[in-house]
Formats: sequence, C-alpha cells, structure tokens
Amino acid sequence: MDVSRQQAAVSDDTAEGAERGPRARTKRLMLETATRLMQAGVTPSVSEVAEAAEVSRATAYRYFPSQAALVQAVVDEGLGPILTWQSTSADAERRVADLFNTAMPRIEAFEATFKAALKLSLDQWARRQAGTLGGEPAFTRGHRVQLLKEAIAPLKGRLPPRDFKRLAQALSLIFGVEVLIVLKDIWGLDSRSMMSVAQWAAATLVRAAITESIGEGNSVDPTAVVK
Repeated sequence: MDVSRQQAAVSDDTAEGAERGPRARTKRLMLETATRLMQAGVTPSVSEVAEAAEVSRATAYRYFPSQAALVQAVVDEGLGPILTWQSTSADAERRVADLFNTAMPRIEAFEATFKAALKLSLDQWARRQAGTLGGEPAFTRGHRVQLLKEAIAPLKGRLPPRDFKRLAQALSLIFGVEVLIVLKDIWGLDSRSMMSVAQWAAATLVRAAITESIGEGNSVDPTAVVK
C-alpha cells in the first residue's frame, strides 16, 4: 500500500483519540455490531448495521459513507496486531515464518469476518463485470502486499527486482483467508496441519527464490539460505 499499514494504524488511533464521548461510543457500537454480523457470516450494509445497532441511518452514514468503508474498518479491526507486525531479524525465511505465526491464527480467529469481506469483493467484481456496480466505492484488499514485502525485505537488493516481486506474489498465494478455504474447507485439514503446510510452502518458496538467483549468478548472499 502507498499508505503503509503502520501509518493506517496510527491514523486510526489518532482518529479515535480525537473522537471522545458519545461519538466515539456510537462508532464503536457500529464496529462491534458489524463485526458480530460478519462473524456470523453476513456481509452487512451500512443500513443493516444501523438497524441492528439501533442507530439512525443518517448517523451511521456519517461514520461509514459506504459498505466498502464499513467492511474495511471491520477487516482492519480483525487484523489487529497484524497491521503493525515488524521483525528485527535479518533472515528472510525466519521473518516470513514469524509473520505466518503472527497472522494466520488471528486470521483463523476472524475467519468468518474475512470470508464475508471476500464475499463482498467477489460480489463487487461480478457486478463490475456486468456493469451494474455503478458509483459504489470499491472494497480494496492489499494489506498482504506490504506485509509480505516487509517480511522478505532482507532480500531487497539481493534478488533482482523482478524476482523479489515474484517471490512476494508467490507468497501471497499461501497467505490470507484463501489458505483456510483451500486447506481447511477443500482438504479438510485441522488448524495445526493447515499451518504446517502453509509454513512449509512459504519456506520452500523463499529458499527456491534464493537458490535460483544464486544459480543465475546474481549477487545473493548464500548465507541468506537457512540450513
């Protein structure tokens, strides 16, 4: 993201700090209500959340002018500590493993919320293809892009830019709620097995990218490969 996840988190904290009293409580009530609905598998509209929270629609739309804005706020709430994840390790493989260890249990805990957000994203795509989305703001997803680039940051400058980007893209296939859909829903794995497969795949991708780059004569430090 052009605006970093840390900056987004700080902005959210600042905004919450600026709103005190009834306004802050109303916004919190709406977020909690929307989270409860999404954890139940619903992708609610702003009006539906307003009704469930017993808040007027006019008030609700002042806080969340669109369904996309509401769902994004709930998603960020669900992501929680993932948004501010950092690592001091200089080893890309260890950093990736740490990110997965931090993020995947949290994603699984809010699995229904993230699946509801994915449902909105897919629904908007279908309506955009059909030309029926109109002027509705798009729900954008992209936290994983910066998270994964941050995780493999020690390889920046060691891998060619094309290979660095490709590694981040490949890791994005095994990071996020989609991994739960594939490994739990399709393969029927339990949480521990799901995590084991995801971690193995991530480590394999990092090692393969480094080994391949060394084989092509690029200036990658061989010690970057964990033995």
